[in-house]
Amino acid sequence: MGHTVGGILVHPEELTCSWIDRMSSAGLDLLGLHPRGGRAAAETLKTAIAEFDLPQTRALREYARQKGIAVEYEAHSMGELFPRDLFSSHPEYYRVNSAGDRTPDVNLCASNADALAIVSDNAMRLAKRLYTGTHNYSFWIDDTKDGACHCADCSRLSPADQALRVTNAIADGIRRFDADAVVYHLAYHETVALPTKTEPARGVRLEYAPINRDFHAPINDMTNEKNVNESAPVRDLISFFGKKNSKVLEYWMDNSLYSNWTKPPKKFTLDEAVLASDVEFYDSLGFEIITSFGCYLGPDYEELYGVPSLDAYGRILTGKII
Repeated sequence: MGHTVGGILVHPEELTCSWIDRMSSAGLDLLGLHPRGGRAAAETLKTAIAEFDLPQTRALREYARQKGIAVEYEAHSMGELFPRDLFSSHPEYYRVNSAGDRTPDVNLCASNADALAIVSDNAMRLAKRLYTGTHNYSFWIDDTKDGACHCADCSRLSPADQALRVTNAIADGIRRFDADAVVYHLAYHETVALPTKTEPARGVRLEYAPINRDFHAPINDMTNEKNVNESAPVRDLISFFGKKNSKVLEYWMDNSLYSNWTKPPKKFTLDEAVLASDVEFYDSLGFEIITSFGCYLGPDYEELYGVPSLDAYGRILTGKII
């Protein structure tokens, strides 16, 4: 096993002591709490913030800590990092969409220094609010396929460069709170590409999340067009950001995706052969952290299908016999 950390991400409302027990038994040592993305991302993150200090939430984090499992929040965070109510007074803060219209719908103008300064200040506040004791932060741009700015300045930048500019601003803010912070740039959808005009700020690392892949063929299957396209930049990406703290965020256990993000959840079966092949590939590239979404496997899933096992996932990810 090349990587040093294996983990899984769940929706906060799906987390139970039983889930933590199964993580521990499976040898997993990183728990990501992922408020639901998509159009609901701003609302679900607000809920996570509001519930952060509730006794039951704190008790679950402490129980995980006692089991040797680190807890981190991973969320599409622009709803907290950049206000939508300044559009009338400062339209220049907001992106120009592909139709040429200035709009406050998602993200921001990545070339506007004042807008980036607002993101930076709010990132510092959010890091304080969701601090769990680790130094790793995954506060991502909006969950959309077409969120880039097309203004005159931003049109010279790729979506990946724009996203990295925003991530750099997030890192600047967080590192004013936590000097040892590692802040993740999410390579996902249109940002699964190599930035060419922006360098990562200090502490910014790669989080590679190939959502447009074929989930039933190995990611490095060169006969699979989807996977060829999705994996083509990954070697350059890990070289660009560096292997240290590099993270894979995959979908092997993501029953929310396989259920088309619709409840009730479908019955889930892990594709062990693809998982094993992918882990070997990611290890060969030098990724240090390998995780997967594991959503829609909570109490409502248990009521329908029984308790989902993490044993096979843990065994393949950790290389240990369970």
